Amino acid sequence: MGKVLVIGAGGVATVAVHKMAQNPDVFTEMMIASRTLAKCDRLAKAVEAATGYKGIQTAQVDADNVPE
Repeated sequence: MGKVLVIGAGGVATVAVHKMAQNPDVFTEMMIASRTLAKCDRLAKAVEAATGYKGIQTAQVDADNVPE
């Protein structure tokens, strides 16, 4: 039903993504983007392990780099 882009993979994003994953009827697609791809990947795996929500996409992006 809905797509969401989460920018950042820190504490607030972690809580938000876990809560969104608990509502898969509302949040059908999620992407986590941050400067550190490894943090995004760890968060996606943790959410999948905790909630069973699959298919979170991850990406590396630096907000200071305008072309990205």
